[in-house]
Amino acid sequence: MNQDRDIVIIGCGAGGGTSAQFARKTDRKSTITVFEKSRYSQYSKCGLPYAISGIIQDPMDLIEFSENWFKKANIDLLLNTTVEKIDVENQIVIGKKDNVTVKKSYGTLVIATGAQPSIPPIQNLFRNDGLVDGVFVVRTIDDVKNILPFVQKNKSATIIGAGFIGLEMADNLYKKGMKITVVEALPRILSKTFDEDMSKVIHEEIPDDVTVFTNCLATGIEDVNGKISKIHIKNNENGDAKTINTDLLIIATGVKPEVALAREAGCKIGETGGIIVNARCETNIENIYAVGDCTEYIDFVTKKPVPVGLGSIAVRQGIAAGVNAAGGEYELPRGVLQTSTSEFFNMEVAAVGAITDYIKNTSTLSGRFNGSSLPAYFPGGKPVIVKVIVDEKTSQILGAQAVGDKAAQRINTFACAILAELDVETLRKLETAYAPSVAPTLDAVTLVCDIVSKKLKHKNR
Repeated sequence: MNQDRDIVIIGCGAGGGTSAQFARKTDRKSTITVFEKSRYSQYSKCGLPYAISGIIQDPMDLIEFSENWFKKANIDLLLNTTVEKIDVENQIVIGKKDNVTVKKSYGTLVIATGAQPSIPPIQNLFRNDGLVDGVFVVRTIDDVKNILPFVQKNKSATIIGAGFIGLEMADNLYKKGMKITVVEALPRILSKTFDEDMSKVIHEEIPDDVTVFTNCLATGIEDVNGKISKIHIKNNENGDAKTINTDLLIIATGVKPEVALAREAGCKIGETGGIIVNARCETNIENIYAVGDCTEYIDFVTKKPVPVGLGSIAVRQGIAAGVNAAGGEYELPRGVLQTSTSEFFNMEVAAVGAITDYIKNTSTLSGRFNGSSLPAYFPGGKPVIVKVIVDEKTSQILGAQAVGDKAAQRINTFACAILAELDVETLRKLETAYAPSVAPTLDAVTLVCDIVSKKLKHKNR
């Protein structure tokens, strides 16, 4: 490897930190420098909600790779250092730490600037250039540290947004004895991940004493002495307005890619707002890579660009960018599967591929199976619901969704099937492990494929 190789990485989140690690594994002699604007080295953003309930006892436990780890790996980690400019012509990154300018030349550069919370236009949300006291986003360790003093039993909390993060926050605050209200602007919860029927199954499992308003916009808030006291919402369909008393407001309405540096440097920005990258995580500018929430990539099923918002994808991109920036060879698959999972209110959910709403131009068939994790005669079985969506003409699997016991593992099987472009006829014959105390003779993965197979044969008669 090239002893004089200079690799610079902007951002030490999941994508940036992983890039640094795999660059070092690929080239033991290169100089690797990581600029990180916060005071923390690489940590798990996905674990933040669990530091609210105390499942993770200390937010600092979320740090996966410490400053000392980077030091031992001979990676120069510059915390509290904000990058202000990428000088592409001279291949120099210019930053600032404690009002002191820091410059670093690069041979290859990885942009991993992440994303910023997307905050809806709610009246009176800001005061003195910041959010009103008691209003928070959940994006950093510091956010969690600031939220914790507001988490008190018998107090009320409102969450805006019913995606994974919103529902995980609702669950973790519920575990702390708070009265929970969830407000979702779209007609159903988890609408970007689950079809309507599966979303309904999940909604029905949320405890009755958790109030969920769907198809409702948050329009404004009120405060008392600078601290939030009420939130106003309006039904999108009939215009009905409600006022909710709340001691804490969490905004979980998604993120916006942070691409200002990349745009100024000349990187192409795609239709979703992220940096366009190829399978090697290269941008349109030579020697510049990008990874994580600041990027977009092609969806494996729809072939359309999608924002990269999952930590698992960011890590995969980090591997690719790190290896390639260090002179190795690594390519991602020709699209992302969007394999995702979560657990809230004692319910495991998971999904992969496209939902029906996103493939309306394709003729599809779907089937759903309601079963158990164990044979009917064996005690202790848990409910499992699995749905699969296939292309009607080719019978190729396009998407799958699951709720219940080991939902994630079942969806991982479907992820393999989609990546391998298997049809439903092949997957329905999959030989799955069986023992009465562990799993049924035929797993829900194959049984739901049986249902769709019969539908296809009936349709093609």
